[in-house]
Amino acid sequence: MVEAILTTLGNFIIHVIRATGYGGVVGLMAIESANIPLPSEVIMPFSGFLVSRGVMNLWLVGVAGAVGCVIGSSVSYWLGAWGGRPLVEKYGRFIFVSNRDLERADKWFSRYGEWAIFISRLLPVVRTFISLPAGISKMHFKRFIVYTFLGSLPWTLGLAYVGVVLGDNWDSIRSTFHGFDYIIIVAILLAIVWYVMKHFKKH
Repeated sequence: MVEAILTTLGNFIIHVIRATGYGGVVGLMAIESANIPLPSEVIMPFSGFLVSRGVMNLWLVGVAGAVGCVIGSSVSYWLGAWGGRPLVEKYGRFIFVSNRDLERADKWFSRYGEWAIFISRLLPVVRTFISLPAGISKMHFKRFIVYTFLGSLPWTLGLAYVGVVLGDNWDSIRSTFHGFDYIIIVAILLAIVWYVMKHFKKH
């Protein structure tokens, strides 16, 4: 079932990029960065494959992908900025998030937010969710845009370049990155378990 869904998504991505070129790369990466599960591990390597065939330019593909990341991440940022904090303040106690936790997040982003945004863009899974806490913490929006673009560009260029190198075998990169996804998901789940246990001890 999961494999069928991934295949369908992959075919959709290929069709969009073939039909719309760089605009399709921007749009698809914007959707992926807005927390909607379109795998960049398909979008960018397939674009790189088209680069290897002389259809597209590597640097333009990378920039198009990074611009898409900025657009989608901005949507998530403003969702967090406009609606996230009040929702968390109202319902956060049900998921063990206190106002003190939110204050700590504000301080963390004011001190380390720029680097957190930059580094997270180079990590599978985490890169698509970091924009929400940045918005909730009211990180300076212009800096958020700059660090999102600068952090996303190596990711999009790197994946596209791998597609160039692999050529017709560009799709083989997906299984490799799924392995990283699982490792990061397990780490996040362990962190959640630790967090819940910590709050149970407090209360």
